[in-house]
Amino acid sequence: MLPCRRLVAVLMLCATAAAQTLSQRIDKIITRPEFLHGMFGIEFYDLQSNRAIYQLNADKLFTPASTTKLFTEGTALQLLGADYRFHTRVYRTGNIAPDGTLTGDLILVAGGDPDLSNRIQPDGTLAFENEDHAYAGSPDTRAVPGDPLAVIKELAQKVAAKGIKRIAGRVLVDATLFPEGEKELGTGVVISPIVVNDNIVDVTASPAAAQGGAVSLNISPQTAYVHFVNKATTGAADSDPEIHFRDDVTNPDGSHTVNVVGSMPVGKPQILFAYRVPSPTRFAEMTFVEELRQAGITADFAPLPDNTNFSAMAAAYTPEDLVAEHVSPPFAQELKVTLKVSQNLHASMMPYFLGATLGHDKANPLQAGFDLEHDFLQKAGLDLSGASQGDGAGGSQAAFYAPDLVVHYLAYMARQPNFQVFHDALPILGHDGTLYNIQTGSPAAGHVFAKTGTFGAYNALDKNLMVTGKGLAGYITTQDGRQLAFAIYANRVAVPLSDPEATTKIVGQALGEIAAAAYSAPPERPGH
Repeated sequence: MLPCRRLVAVLMLCATAAAQTLSQRIDKIITRPEFLHGMFGIEFYDLQSNRAIYQLNADKLFTPASTTKLFTEGTALQLLGADYRFHTRVYRTGNIAPDGTLTGDLILVAGGDPDLSNRIQPDGTLAFENEDHAYAGSPDTRAVPGDPLAVIKELAQKVAAKGIKRIAGRVLVDATLFPEGEKELGTGVVISPIVVNDNIVDVTASPAAAQGGAVSLNISPQTAYVHFVNKATTGAADSDPEIHFRDDVTNPDGSHTVNVVGSMPVGKPQILFAYRVPSPTRFAEMTFVEELRQAGITADFAPLPDNTNFSAMAAAYTPEDLVAEHVSPPFAQELKVTLKVSQNLHASMMPYFLGATLGHDKANPLQAGFDLEHDFLQKAGLDLSGASQGDGAGGSQAAFYAPDLVVHYLAYMARQPNFQVFHDALPILGHDGTLYNIQTGSPAAGHVFAKTGTFGAYNALDKNLMVTGKGLAGYITTQDGRQLAFAIYANRVAVPLSDPEATTKIVGQALGEIAAAAYSAPPERPGH
C-alpha cells in the first residue's frame, strides 16, 4: 500500500501525462538525440471537422518510400473496382485429333495477375506472411505454405480435362500485355505480366550440425528452370548468415545454372533466400510444361530463341479455342496483399497494367498508367505540386510527397464507396503486415491502420546506414472515437549497421510512437 502523499503524487503525475497535448508528446519523441540531424514531416487531420490538428513541415517534400503504394494501389482500386478479377487464359492454335493430339500450339496468355501462386486459399482469400518472401534473408521471412505452382497445376489439369494428351506444337507464354525486363527497384525482381510465385524461387538454407559441413538447401518450386550448385558451408556460431547466388549461366534451352555460395552459422535457424528469376516468361513456360507432363500430357519445351509474333497469333484467342482459364480472387484481396506486406513487384506492375489495359497504350504503358493516376488525383482536387512519383512501389529517386498532400488524399479516399476495402487492406499497428512488430504493447495497437515505408543507403564515411526515408501514413480511430488521417515522415536518420533491426527499433518504433500519441492525446481546443 502506497503512503497517502506518494499515492497523490503518482496520481498527479498520471494526470499531467494524460493532459499533455499532442504537440508536447510529439516533441518528446522527435527531439531525442538520435534524431538530431534528421528531419520530420508530420500532419494529423481530423476527418470529422475537416481540419489539421497538428502540422510540422507539412508542406515540404519528403522521401516517402513505400507509402507511395497508397497512391498506386488506391488509384487501381478506384479505376478497377474492388471486385475486378484478373484472367489468365490458355488457348490452342490447332485442332484436337481423336487420339488427343493437339496439332498446333498451346499458349498461356498472361493477364497481369500477380498471384499465380499458393496465396489463394480455399475460401477465395489471398494469404500473406508478415515478412514476405521477396524480402528474403531474415530468420523472420516466410513463404506462404503450399505449392507455389498451384495455379499452373490447375491450368494444366484443365487442359488435360479437355482431352488433350499430346501437344505436337509448342507450349508458349504470351507475355506481351506490357514489356518484361525492368527490375522493380526494391528487391530487384523482374517486372512482367506473367508472375509465377512472385517471380521468385525460394531457397531455404539450413546449417549442418557441425561447423564446416555443407549447408542443406530446400528449393521451392523445384523446376528444370534453375539448377543450383550448392557450395555453401556451415560457419561459426557467431558468424553472419551470408548466402549468395553467383555465376548465373543461361543454358541453351533458357534454363539457368547457379552457384550457391556463402555460409550459415552453426546452431542457428534456417533462413529463406530468394532467387529472382531472370526471365519470368521462360520460367512460366518451363513450369507449365512440367505440370502438363504431371497431368499426363506429352509436351516439350519450346526452342530458344523464339521470335513468335503473338499479335498475329492473337486471332486464335477466341472462346472456341479456349482450353483453360484461371480467374483470380477479387482485386480487394490483391490490394490487401500488396499493402499489408508492401509487395514491391505487385505495386511496380500496377502502372504498367493500368496503362496497357485502361490506357490502351502498349508502346509506353508505364507513362500511360501514371497519366491515369495523375488524372484521378487531379479530379480528387489534390495539389500535385506536393507529389512526385517515378515507379509504383516507391523505390524511385523521384519519389517525394508532402504530408499535407498525403492526408488530403487519405481524406478523399475516406469519402469513397470503396473506403472500407482500402482501410482494411492496411497493416494494423502491433498486429499484422509490416506493422506486426511496431508498438505491440501500446494501447494504440489495433487502432492504427497505416502503410509503412523504408528507404536507406550505406554511409561509407561512418560505416552506418543512412535512413533517407521512413514513413507511416494512414488512419487512426482515437481513444475517444475520433477518426484521423495522418502522415509521418522521418528523413536522414543514421542508424548502426551492427544491428539489422536498428531501422525498425530506432525509426520505425518512433513513428509508431507518434501515431500512438495521437491515439490517446486529448483533442486540442480550437486556436491551440
